[in-house]
Amino acid sequence: MKEKKKLKLKKFYFHPITVFLLLTIFVIILSAILSGLQMQGTYSEINTQTYKLNSTLVTVNNMLSFDGMKYIFSNALRDFLSFAPLGMLIITLIGVSVATATGFLDTFCKRKLSKIDKRVLTFIVLFLATISSLINEVGYVLLIPLAAMIYQYNNRHPFLGIITAFCGVSFGYGVSLFVGSLDVNLIPYTTSAARLIDDLTHISLTSNLFIIIAFSFLLPLIGTIVIEKIIAPRIGKMKEKEETAKTEELQIIDEEELEQMKIEKEKREKRGLKFAYITGIVIILLFIYMLIPNLPMSGMLLDMNEDTYLGQLFGSNSYFQDGFTYMMSLLFCGMGLAYGIGAKTIKNDKELIQGCKETFLPMGEMLILLFVVSQFISVFKQTNIGTVIGCLLANLLGSLNFTGIPLIIFTIIIIGIANLFITTPTAKWEIFSPVVVPAFMQSNLSPQFAQFILRVGTSITAGITPLLAGFAIYIGYLNIYNQDKKKPISIRESIGYVIPYFGVIAFTWIFLTVCWYLIGLPLGPGVLPSL
Repeated sequence: MKEKKKLKLKKFYFHPITVFLLLTIFVIILSAILSGLQMQGTYSEINTQTYKLNSTLVTVNNMLSFDGMKYIFSNALRDFLSFAPLGMLIITLIGVSVATATGFLDTFCKRKLSKIDKRVLTFIVLFLATISSLINEVGYVLLIPLAAMIYQYNNRHPFLGIITAFCGVSFGYGVSLFVGSLDVNLIPYTTSAARLIDDLTHISLTSNLFIIIAFSFLLPLIGTIVIEKIIAPRIGKMKEKEETAKTEELQIIDEEELEQMKIEKEKREKRGLKFAYITGIVIILLFIYMLIPNLPMSGMLLDMNEDTYLGQLFGSNSYFQDGFTYMMSLLFCGMGLAYGIGAKTIKNDKELIQGCKETFLPMGEMLILLFVVSQFISVFKQTNIGTVIGCLLANLLGSLNFTGIPLIIFTIIIIGIANLFITTPTAKWEIFSPVVVPAFMQSNLSPQFAQFILRVGTSITAGITPLLAGFAIYIGYLNIYNQDKKKPISIRESIGYVIPYFGVIAFTWIFLTVCWYLIGLPLGPGVLPSL
């Protein structure tokens, strides 16, 4: 027994920051080995002018070489500053900090959200997280911190809120209530690949509209059951030591005085919420006006160089997408300040700023994590290891002579495996579309259905790969709310939390997709799974 105790004392845990640093070193060494072994892959690139295939060779870059190390040192700062979650998270937290410091979020959650059934609240979080992919990766930086706070305000473990939001964004990626940036980016590849078989093929932006709307409701519905029945019992309840300590500190005062204070507080809170709602409506209406073209001073958030409205809204240079996080931050700031004025919780600017500062106190650890993760992802991409693996998987898929349901299932699985190494949908589709789309069309399956299959494969494994940029936000917030600082939440443990969700939702994705094909339901207006 004594020996066992000694072994337990010697046990230690690596912080995720250390693990990502070690993974970066491992990738650098691995790139040198694979480069020495001349590991390479080829994929077919489509000439958009002639619609002919050109073979592209991809080799592993040696990051231990002179040029490799030069790249690492010279691009470290640039990679960190251009790391999407960094700026988006900081801007989001500015708005959240104002809403928290003035007491708006606390009051709103206690007076409105606490009355909602916990399963309904979980469904709402999952639903919003799922459709958030309409606008890039805003779900990770906006919904994860908000869900943690909302669940904590409702006396549930903040871990559960973090996991719920992360699962919704990751495992529901690519489905929404309307077409978004993903469709805009994928269609050129789908169209080019389809014209290898039929040069008259046209892929519309709404070709997957019906099926993504249906999945926007079906996935959160199944996900709610998984969260509440499997994950929530494992996470347990939040420790309430702080709350009990606060109640013990209350002084005994006159009941009549206490009642009067309570009435006065409720009156101020109601007035503050009224101010906040009016301000929120005004700000939202202003944002909507900025999205309407051809009106005086309107269309500010549209890229008017695009021909179509969807292109103006969701194109590669869309001001709406680039500015959405900032708009949400302004919304929270405006509603928070309005509440503070109405409820008289703001005494002066110094007190407000001091209150905002508390939201940023845990961010030191998060910033270090984001820096290390940004280097890890950048180095891995530069090695081309993921691209080579993607090429090999695409060639494997092209060698399989499957049709119908076996083709659908194997394509989903192979794209899902590729997504562990290539998390960007457009980068994957550039490699896979010349293989998948013709194979589907030759099997009497529509190219639009092939494009939807990419969404499926991407979504089922998005939440279990550390190469996903949003994974850093997820594991970072788990450690911020982790009460045992001596035992940080590891990468393995954080993935372990979502494994039940991954298993059920992966099966759900595949099962519903196959059923949709068998029944022959339309994917979008005038588009069927079969040709």
